[in-house]
Amino acid sequence: MSRLASALSGSIAILLAAAALVLFPGSAYAAPTDVQINEIESSGGVPGDWVELYNSGTEPVSLAGWGIVDIDPTHTATPLPADAVIEPGGFYVVEESVLGFGLGSGDSVTLTDNTGAQIDSYAWTAHAISSWARCPDGSGTFADSTTVTKGAANDCSSPVVLNEVESSGGEPGDWIELVNPSAATADISGFVVSDNDDTHTYVIPEGTTIPAGGYFVIDESALGFGLGGSDSARLFAPGGTLLDSYVWTSHATTTYGRCPDSTGDFATTTEPTKGATNTCPGDLAISPWPGSQDITAADQPELTAGDLSGLDYGTDSLWAVENGTGRLLKLTWDGTTLVPADGWAAGATLHYPDGTGTPDSEGVTVVGDGSIAVGTERNNDNGGVSRLSVLRFEPGASAQTLSATMEWELTSVLPVVGANSGIEAVEWIADSALGNLIDDTTGTTYDPADYPLGGGGLYFVGVEGTGLVHAFALNSDGTFALVSTLEPGLAGVMALDYDAATGLLWAVCDDNCEGTAAVFDLTSDQYAVPAYIARPTGMPNLNNEGFAIAPTSLCTAGSRPVWWTDDGDTDGYSVRVGSLPCADVPPTEPPTTTPPTTPPVTEPPTTAPTTGPTATQPPTTWQPSQPGTTAPAGHGGSAGGTTGGSLARTGADVGSGGVLAVGLLVTGGLLALAGRRRR
Repeated sequence: MSRLASALSGSIAILLAAAALVLFPGSAYAAPTDVQINEIESSGGVPGDWVELYNSGTEPVSLAGWGIVDIDPTHTATPLPADAVIEPGGFYVVEESVLGFGLGSGDSVTLTDNTGAQIDSYAWTAHAISSWARCPDGSGTFADSTTVTKGAANDCSSPVVLNEVESSGGEPGDWIELVNPSAATADISGFVVSDNDDTHTYVIPEGTTIPAGGYFVIDESALGFGLGGSDSARLFAPGGTLLDSYVWTSHATTTYGRCPDSTGDFATTTEPTKGATNTCPGDLAISPWPGSQDITAADQPELTAGDLSGLDYGTDSLWAVENGTGRLLKLTWDGTTLVPADGWAAGATLHYPDGTGTPDSEGVTVVGDGSIAVGTERNNDNGGVSRLSVLRFEPGASAQTLSATMEWELTSVLPVVGANSGIEAVEWIADSALGNLIDDTTGTTYDPADYPLGGGGLYFVGVEGTGLVHAFALNSDGTFALVSTLEPGLAGVMALDYDAATGLLWAVCDDNCEGTAAVFDLTSDQYAVPAYIARPTGMPNLNNEGFAIAPTSLCTAGSRPVWWTDDGDTDGYSVRVGSLPCADVPPTEPPTTTPPTTPPVTEPPTTAPTTGPTATQPPTTWQPSQPGTTAPAGHGGSAGGTTGGSLARTGADVGSGGVLAVGLLVTGGLLALAGRRRR
């Protein structure tokens, strides 16, 4: 029985069936309850987000007038066209441009028919690594799919793959590491691990699972065989299907591992990382947060609508924008809490220059003349279409409805991105701080005289979908010029902030990159090579989309505040505060990329184990690396003993012969994690 029919009484079901006959008289179309939401892409799709429907019935179904909405009550369903039909056993994809909005990390989709009746829905709390998909199609529960299969049958195979192999000189011997790159726990009971000899097999015990993003290591003592200089590692499903394999002709100087971790091809790693993220040539070097590691909530519940994004400190207050409502907020800091500035309790409603529209306000900056510039990626009244603009506003002494006094629409000169992955950040920097900047159009040092209408500075614009930062001269006559482009090397740029006290431009990523910041020292002629700074250890890995450093005038006891805005409004708070030193500043030279120290490994027990190997769980809060080292993924353990051993665990299920670990993925010059972009 379908989901809808099973939830209704018999009488209502009969009425619905009768209604279907009225809606589709004389047609071959089946009852609409044969249609289910089948796969969802909420981040990084091509060309944007999308929702896939599946017809599990035996007859075609008309989707004319059907609609899809998400969790945001301000988003309305766009009726599907009159010719929209889904064939039996077929798929129908609704693109972001048709939806009219993008999907967020904590979101939902609800499918309604042409009467407005709910047909199906699904909610999630984080982006899938691949996509959220039913397994099997149409009837199964949703899980993180192994691969994205837009408009086709879902990939319900196991996501688990071989990830790292030690064939010589390991501790305590050879070992094979598996990884679960998905966002859901993977059951590997009965999987078989072998080398190039079919008589060498190790069957993974019943009840063995790998958590989302976790690792499972099988030591030589558990395998029952060692690995040779010319050998292979193979992984089979319980039924004998080959899932993954890797062949080598000589021992690696370190280990063979996937680069990037979990997803890349096998290569020689920088060093063994048993039960942890692989270290590969070109990995980023991340220094720890240079201020206090303590973080506290900085606002009161209900201060914002829960979709706070951009943030910037002005003369005596913080300016912030909400991306859903498009509101501009002015906040004051009393040393512990942010409150609305006098006259700004309701915030200012923003519009485009013609007085219409709802700008999807993502970034905000205070310009040298006191005006406010807002970076937007679309008009929320037409949410499926990119409109990459910087808007200029002249706020008064109190909140009001503000129409932009100028719009610089940059869509034509920026890379093509989805309507939900455009401009996320904007920061105005005075010409006096840009003496080392190279003008890409001339190949020489930036000269403000070349841009006489530029207003005394450049606007740095961060684009979520490309992870690039572009410096524009936005001229007073409405024209603009692209002056320079910086490459932070992050999966996305969600916030920008220039700290005048240090001359550092911070480009901050969200939970896609564990909150890592790429820091450009604009006082150096090597400014284009960023250093990387981890978020404070006390900061959860949140969907932070705004970042602002207080001026030195707010220094107290040697520290000054730093604020982050959380678009997810986690636990009812949208702003959190930490600190940076007033005198000591973050490193201004990029740290040397060196391999991390080996994560601690639990030694096998000295006495014979009784049921399985020892397993260790990683810490719940990621600990950043020491200065100039690449952050390890977590803390791994090893599987030891020929007959198994005792199991130590906290919430993870592990059979004999394995170890679990989870953590940060820092690979190939880019940072990416299970979660990806956010609304």
